[in-house]
Amino acid sequence: MTSEYSKGETLLTVEKVSLKYGDKTILRDINFEIRNVSRPGMQQGQVISLIGRSGIGKTQLFKILASLNKPTTGKVTLANGALIKEGDMGVVFQNYYMFEWRTIKKSFELAAKKNSKLNGNALEVIKKYADEFHIAEHLNKYPQQLSGGQRQRAAIVQQLLNGSDFILLDEPFSGLDVLVLEKVVDFLVQVSLSHEHKTLIIVSHDIETAVAISDTVFVMGTEGSKEGAIIKKEIDLCERGLAWQKDIHLQSAFQSTLKEIKSYL
Repeated sequence: MTSEYSKGETLLTVEKVSLKYGDKTILRDINFEIRNVSRPGMQQGQVISLIGRSGIGKTQLFKILASLNKPTTGKVTLANGALIKEGDMGVVFQNYYMFEWRTIKKSFELAAKKNSKLNGNALEVIKKYADEFHIAEHLNKYPQQLSGGQRQRAAIVQQLLNGSDFILLDEPFSGLDVLVLEKVVDFLVQVSLSHEHKTLIIVSHDIETAVAISDTVFVMGTEGSKEGAIIKKEIDLCERGLAWQKDIHLQSAFQSTLKEIKSYL
């Protein structure tokens, strides 16, 4: 049964993005948009997955969205029409990069300083996030003293404190055992529910886990003999009644959707 929802304003637009290195085309005419999903009685953020086989160009598109690389042609714009720039996206890399010479608390404080929305409430918000995401007891530690799961949570909280509505996650499920994976999935769902406009964009090889927590999937692939990746398919999981369900893996419709996604790869 489909949960009641609506889709409103466009939060992010990727328009005619291409990327070339010399004569080699990596991305060709990438187009998609992310719209605000609303559900009655709750703050519902967006969870988007970018799926594609290894080497297709997911990492290059990730870097363009993060403003770490410029497209050869095309543009990425925010809701107000402004071109995306460095700092508009919170970025969590696969190795959960943090400043190794700073305590977690100090890194959090520096991130919060960049966020004008906190209006002097930085310490209160740091405490709130640290409690919510179970890292309060680790605030005076250095990153190398944390476990992988703790470090991941700290890296994501750091981006939340920066104040961006968008968080890009590179392979957030990589190398995790089953129990830790479940905790990470729950954590990401919790992050997505922290604000109506909070939008997670996940790049992952773990198709099943990524799709299970997403509301929209963009499948990257090539078209015939043409060089360069495009968005071959947009799959609206809300429309299919496959979003926001804890045990979605058990549904035959979910398994059919996975098969469909893999057929485009």
